Amino acid sequence: MIIRLLYIHGLWVNGWESVLLRARLARELRCETAAFSYPSVGAGIAANARALGECLERTSADALHLVAHSLGGLVLLELFASVLSADGKLPSGKRLPPGRIVLLGSPVQGSSAAQHLARLPFGRSIMGLTANEVLVAPHTRRWNGARDLGVIAGSLPLGLGRLVGPLGGPNDGTVLVEETRLPGATQHLTLKTSHSALVCSAAVARQVAAFLRAGRFDTPPD
Repeated sequence: MIIRLLYIHGLWVNGWESVLLRARLARELRCETAAFSYPSVGAGIAANARALGECLERTSADALHLVAHSLGGLVLLELFASVLSADGKLPSGKRLPPGRIVLLGSPVQGSSAAQHLARLPFGRSIMGLTANEVLVAPHTRRWNGARDLGVIAGSLPLGLGRLVGPLGGPNDGTVLVEETRLPGATQHLTLKTSHSALVCSAAVARQVAAFLRAGRFDTPPD
């Protein structure tokens, strides 16, 4: 049985930051891993979701897990909302292999930090097209239940998001815990880690592996 895992990165990075996380998950799940790289600044959400779909078209597996960090979670949700058909087929007619999803610190309800940055000179240019489309305005998103989806949020308030304005409430230094809550998700878990550390924390990797393996986190969810 071929098990693959695809990682979708966040803003201003390209997937290399996930090397340690993917190595841990490959060992825990005995799976092959890869990172999907997309232009988080230079392209909009629709184009990036289509590119993700094209990447999945080229992926052959018996089971396919998806892990997304920060803005990558919004690209992944857009894939399910506008690229995949209602019965889980890609535009070519190929059906997405079964698997589970984990979002890491994804501001699915909009981002206070992005709103603050957008008010600064050149702030919108710095963020780029996708972030401007999906993070600046508050959103009310809901998971459609297509497959098990777990959410992990951080609560260690260390990060660049605090430099552009007050966040208020528990946060990971960039994203508020409340901004990560996705109605319809299977489980939501908060861990004492910062936004950037979500992709290099051993504790986070253990919880991601547990959810991808069984559809439940090892520690009681929120």
